[in-house]
Amino acid sequence: MLDEKILVWQFNRGSTNALCKIYQRYKNELFGLALSLLHDQSSAEDAVHDVFVRFAQTAGRFRLRRSLKGYLCVCTANRARDILRSKARSEVSLDEQAAGPDETVHPEKRLIQTEESRRLQEALEKLPYEQREVILFHLHQELSFREIASVKNVSVNTIQSRYRYGIEKMRTFLTEGIDHELSRKY
Repeated sequence: MLDEKILVWQFNRGSTNALCKIYQRYKNELFGLALSLLHDQSSAEDAVHDVFVRFAQTAGRFRLRRSLKGYLCVCTANRARDILRSKARSEVSLDEQAAGPDETVHPEKRLIQTEESRRLQEALEKLPYEQREVILFHLHQELSFREIASVKNVSVNTIQSRYRYGIEKMRTFLTEGIDHELSRKY
């Protein structure tokens, strides 16, 4: 946290090196978040680019209230939401975006992992955006409920409720999917 404050202080004094360090530190996590929300690599790259361009424009007047990571995550999620509103998104599964299969994993195990990943992604996509966003912030970005609440300007109870309801809905979607698959087979 202190390191973030020093970087922001340097950034506000015009240090391009500080901006580069901030970018290097958070670009991959923000891209992962944007990709999880948009399901399109190009749109995710655009979202992260837009966030950093807008962030760079605040040099000299940016005020860090809490966590820089949390702030940038919320900016990325908001930009992703804007992109979703402005255009129809492409359906790209996480499996297609992976760097490639791990050759050390047995093919049957890889198939099971791929299927589980696909089912989790489908369940996540069915959630309302606000619930999906909180789940991704908490699990993917490892932000605490308090950090999420702070940067979203809502109560911790609201964030916890969104998370809990989202997890419950995902559990329902996943068990319904298993029940449906079993009834088809037998």
